[in-house]
Amino acid sequence: MKNKYKILVTNDDGYEANGLLALVKALKELDDVEVTVVAPANEKSACGHSLTLVRPLRFIGVEDNFFKLDDGTPSDCVYLALSTIFVDSKPDLLISGINRGSNMGEDITYSGTAAGAMEGVLHNIPSIAISQVMDFTDPAGDFTLAQKTIKQL
Repeated sequence: MKNKYKILVTNDDGYEANGLLALVKALKELDDVEVTVVAPANEKSACGHSLTLVRPLRFIGVEDNFFKLDDGTPSDCVYLALSTIFVDSKPDLLISGINRGSNMGEDITYSGTAAGAMEGVLHNIPSIAISQVMDFTDPAGDFTLAQKTIKQL
């Protein structure tokens, strides 16, 4: 029996963000993939690569393999997922996003989306950060292009 390809997903827009949900939907359409989501309970845009050190954090289950982290950053989400959920076996890939908005130029250093992926790299996990330029007059956003692209990777 073939092992499923394990993907850890996080973001900085929060666990209810349309970009995250679009990414998870696209990944679940792939064969032999197991998706685990650990995302911030609230938006953490522009939090950079910060870790929470002064208070305890906890996972709150949303549904199977889908967790929100109370008041945690994307880096917290990845760090805690790797030290609890994936303590015995690292994920094969980490994807952070789909971020609602661009992360270009010096903005990348502030990006919680990029920081989530960087935390994976620090743990020797192949990692991708996905951001998409958006029309902010459309509250739902159209993530079709990003969904198609991630399926091809």
